Amino acid sequence: MSVRLSSFIKGYRRVAVLAPLFKLFEAVLELCVPLAVASLIDNGIARGDMHHILMMALLMVVLAILGLAASVTAQYFSARAAAGFAAKMKSALFRHITSLSEIDRDIIGSPALITRLTNDSNLVQNGINMFLRLFMRSPFIVFGAAVMAFTVDSSLAVIFAVVIPVLGFVVFLLMRYTVPMYSRVQGALDKVLSRTRENLSGVRVLRAFGKERDEEKAYGADLEALRGLQMSSGRVSALMNPLTYVIINFAVAVLISCGRTRYNLGLAEAGTIVALVNYMSQILAELIKLANLIITIARAIASGKRIQAVFNLEPSMSEAPDAVTEGSDKETAVEFRDVSLIYREGGEPSLSSISFSVRRGEHIGIIGGTGSGKTTLVSLIPRFYDVSSGSVSVFGTDVRKWKRSALRSSIGYVQQKAVLFKGSISDNIRWGRMDASDDEIKRALERAEAYSFVMEKKGGLDSPVEEGGKNLSGGQRQRLSVARALVRCPEILILDDSSSALDYATEARLRHNLSELDGLTVITVSQRAGSLMTMDRIIVLDRGRIADMGTHEELMGRCELYREIYSSQFGGEA
Repeated sequence: MSVRLSSFIKGYRRVAVLAPLFKLFEAVLELCVPLAVASLIDNGIARGDMHHILMMALLMVVLAILGLAASVTAQYFSARAAAGFAAKMKSALFRHITSLSEIDRDIIGSPALITRLTNDSNLVQNGINMFLRLFMRSPFIVFGAAVMAFTVDSSLAVIFAVVIPVLGFVVFLLMRYTVPMYSRVQGALDKVLSRTRENLSGVRVLRAFGKERDEEKAYGADLEALRGLQMSSGRVSALMNPLTYVIINFAVAVLISCGRTRYNLGLAEAGTIVALVNYMSQILAELIKLANLIITIARAIASGKRIQAVFNLEPSMSEAPDAVTEGSDKETAVEFRDVSLIYREGGEPSLSSISFSVRRGEHIGIIGGTGSGKTTLVSLIPRFYDVSSGSVSVFGTDVRKWKRSALRSSIGYVQQKAVLFKGSISDNIRWGRMDASDDEIKRALERAEAYSFVMEKKGGLDSPVEEGGKNLSGGQRQRLSVARALVRCPEILILDDSSSALDYATEARLRHNLSELDGLTVITVSQRAGSLMTMDRIIVLDRGRIADMGTHEELMGRCELYREIYSSQFGGEA
């Protein structure tokens, strides 16, 4: 069941109600000011009554102080409600995104998800803040000023009855066009952010192929498209203030002209006309605020719909209420039973009819050509994806029946691209197990062949790691990733081509260290046939299917594909 954005206001309803109420109180005080001004002119200045003048002046000061206090209180409550709403929404959105499978996240894309967590969320927060402060105050003053005008002079107040519907129509018309425009603006922003992310992450490739100018042109085209949409929406929004000014100023001119006629006829006093002009000015000021509010709300609504679309995306992988925390068969580490996987409905299967089992403590190698499904296959074990048909079992229990946290805590996974985070080396290793001691971290580093460079070259466990591990070589990042997986003492270790940056000697020592760990099941994906020669069994994949399976010697004797891979790397002396 998808989450509704309105549910995040829970816990802040009281302050969300108090904010507009204090604004209403401020509005009532503001509507009283023109009456005080009218009385000061007609009953004080016109009659020379100094006492009355002082009393009205004191009253206006009191109204101003009370209005200021009410305004500050209202802004505090509205900011608190908006910030609390946004904090809960962002937390829930992040939690929902992490609950999605890899396939689910690919539907929207990482740049778009980042935009929703940052820019869209901030626009919604700002929209709520403005809404709570002005959604009742501005309309109340607009209509309240009209009502007060009728109490002052019903004949001249007819002008208000004509102006307000015209202004309302203009506001409604502009809002109708701006909301969809801002949705398109956010979509164009997603595209710009996506290209930015690609260019920054692949900057070395761009430079290597001399594509900087081409990407600059493509980036400029995306920016120009975004600018065009922003200009279009800005033009429509920019019409708000001029149109309201024209209508209000025309109404003020008519009001003064008619007021002068009534004053000359003795039907209206000077203070009455001044009060009516003040009420008309109040309407103008509030409509300007209302115009800005509508623009802000339009952007917030567009962003809110984009965030709601993420919440509406139901996770394709669910966790059963009775999910287990341990397997039923400790001797069979992994078993694939007639597994097939299709990433997209109607697409070609990435895996087809995969069946094999891995005994506890066994070392299995997986090899195959590019796009043969090696990474996809091992990604099914920690349940990064769900199978389209068949089943994957870990220790005798289908991974779909496991509690995901328990399943993944028993598996050490080292992916193709070593990912490290800003912090220290020990911080990164403790991602594997947060309560790991320094001695346990050092043992993991030794097994991963990373101890020497960490302690001797980098200065120890507290040595800093830059974002993405940019201050480390590819091989160093890979070895730290292996250490991070080993420190959690997993029962199954998956190495997805995670030694590609290592020299053969270092890789051989790493494999030897892993072979000495009793009971550890190791599944290694590699492009190097030499890295898998000592494995208990090697699985050869071809276009998502198992072409053959056996030891190195057995495959060399009967599997043509394996011989081709081996010969391409070691020559014809196989």
